[in-house]
Amino acid sequence: MGLSFVLICVASLSAQDLCAQDMLQGVDLAQPAYSKAELTRADVEAALQHRKSGHKIDLSEKSLNGLDLSGLDLHGVDFHAARMNKTSLAGARLDDAILDQAWLIEADLTGASLKGAHAFASQMQRIRADGADFAHARLAGDLTGASARGANFSEADLSADMKNQSMGLMRAVLRSAVLEGARFHKANLASADLRFARAAGADFSEANLKGADAAGADLTGANWTGAMTDGLDLDSAQIDAAAGGALAGAQNIERARVK
Repeated sequence: MGLSFVLICVASLSAQDLCAQDMLQGVDLAQPAYSKAELTRADVEAALQHRKSGHKIDLSEKSLNGLDLSGLDLHGVDFHAARMNKTSLAGARLDDAILDQAWLIEADLTGASLKGAHAFASQMQRIRADGADFAHARLAGDLTGASARGANFSEADLSADMKNQSMGLMRAVLRSAVLEGARFHKANLASADLRFARAAGADFSEANLKGADAAGADLTGANWTGAMTDGLDLDSAQIDAAAGGALAGAQNIERARVK
């Protein structure tokens, strides 16, 4: 059973959000579709070798769980609804890849390049993406518990999709993610979920954080130069005393823990 199973969402925003982002409920990740691979690394390498100029490789809906695909040039590959749980993509090139509705739970993206990649409604919980490059990517998936130390999200779009809410409110969920030293320069994080994220030393310069939820997050040492923070929820978040001016439009700043 994949993301095609029926979702029944009620009208409230919180229920829509849960329905949109919590796709794991009712899915047995131990079943072969989510735990085994139907192809080998050699199969993928063969497809890459015979790739014709201007033609995309279609690996949509394939089970690639647990494979070692590290270091491969997978730019532009269509992984729509593919299952890559615990797959190693460390150092791989995934620029402009299609990862919509893909399953990448606990996948290794350490040092991978995902510039311009498109990941909508993707399940990316607990991925390892330290040093990965998500510049200009569209990320509206669940990255709860991800490790992305020093990752580059510059000019990436992690905002909520306010036009298409048939599946509920889709946005980047970085809840409890490790984002220390990550770069969000000019990124769109409007209405994104950053609750309890560890983002000490992150660069949010010129980023759009309007309406984002960073309750309980560690934001000490962050760079807020030119950031748009109207409506950013800082309830119980850790911030620097010097950041007060840049965060003047934030919500619950009086409840933030000032260092």
